[in-house]
Amino acid sequence: MSPKEISLALDSLWVMISAVLVIGMQAGFALLEAGSTRMKNSGHVAGKQILSFAIASLAFWAFGFAITFGAGNSFIGTEGWFLKEGKGTFDSLSWANVPLSLKFLFQLGFAGVSLAIAWGGFAERAKLSVYFIFGTIFTIAIYPVIGHWVWGGGWLGTMGMQDFAGSTVVHLQGAIAALVATILLGPRIGKFNKDKTPNVIPGHNQVYTVIGGFILWVGWFGFNAGSTMAVGDGFFGYVALTTNLAAAAGAIAAIITAKIMVGKADIPAMVNGVLAALVAITAACAFVEPWAAVVIGAVAGSFTFWTSVYFERKGIDDPIYAFSVHGIAGAIGTISTGFFASPRLVEITGIGKAGLVYGGGFHQLIVQTVGVLGAAAYVAVVSFVILFALKKTIGLRVTAEQEISGLDISEHGSYGYPEQLDPAFVNHSKTVVQ
Repeated sequence: MSPKEISLALDSLWVMISAVLVIGMQAGFALLEAGSTRMKNSGHVAGKQILSFAIASLAFWAFGFAITFGAGNSFIGTEGWFLKEGKGTFDSLSWANVPLSLKFLFQLGFAGVSLAIAWGGFAERAKLSVYFIFGTIFTIAIYPVIGHWVWGGGWLGTMGMQDFAGSTVVHLQGAIAALVATILLGPRIGKFNKDKTPNVIPGHNQVYTVIGGFILWVGWFGFNAGSTMAVGDGFFGYVALTTNLAAAAGAIAAIITAKIMVGKADIPAMVNGVLAALVAITAACAFVEPWAAVVIGAVAGSFTFWTSVYFERKGIDDPIYAFSVHGIAGAIGTISTGFFASPRLVEITGIGKAGLVYGGGFHQLIVQTVGVLGAAAYVAVVSFVILFALKKTIGLRVTAEQEISGLDISEHGSYGYPEQLDPAFVNHSKTVVQ
């Protein structure tokens, strides 16, 4: 084999491995969300990850990938439907030395993660039909548009916005959609008292939550390091390093913050601290030095816990704190490069300019802030229009009776834990024991 053929083979293998890691994050979300919600909804919450990824796969193949990366204008791609190649169709991905099919699979994983984040705001009270409709529209008309703005040759990419693996493109988008859904759906039954004070609705299995969080931590190496889409220069290793340092700092900062604020070293808070740090470093992983990665991770992990408590006290019932973990941390991470982008790393990546700490002035900070605000505004408006229309037509929320009985039985006809919840199995177990 020629050196060029060896390079293509190695890059292709790395992108395939990374795609598997990113797609495998769906298992992490299934365990994390099921563990963080109640037993009566566990099958529904876990099962929707398969449904969600199936919807995203078809919609992104047909339209989403083309809108994100296809040739078009500064707002959307307008060519390449159903992955149909043409001259100049996918020039924005021409630097990646792998076949189009692998580029698609890798980017599909990102779209699937963004949609999984959005579902956090729907948890334990949304109709199954809403997942089909909103999931399809999100993957076609919301996620790809911001993706094109930043990664597909759009106006934010032209400005030099630094979002290496998607703090804004993936995480902020999903979080904004989750927040809009949370507000339109309203709180779960029993979440708030008459005086507006919140009640704790604990998840049914912290072990699932921890395992899910750790699967996501491992998957993030494909998410961030895989975004180099090449192995020849070894830069993927550096990206993996900053990713891991940020996650570690986020875990420690979050559990300390929880201990200070609420008097207990809360385990789910620590897991969310890891995720918030990973979300934050996702934009910055290729642009900042290791010390800055630690700072970014610690700030995101700590601040996310504080905001989760704050929003809950303000009457927002976000069951898995999707907006705090992915939205607040996504904004922090994206804006952080405006402060910490290193000149040597900017030279390596060729994206944007150095940050304020290195004497780069306010230029990159302004670009990053504009990107966050522009993306948030677009996703919020489009998500609201879609979800409000669904609310006024088919309705977003299950009935009170269905919510109380649990979505496992009301939407799917069986419980995820039948021996614990189904009277037929419970009575049978008691008879056997007797």
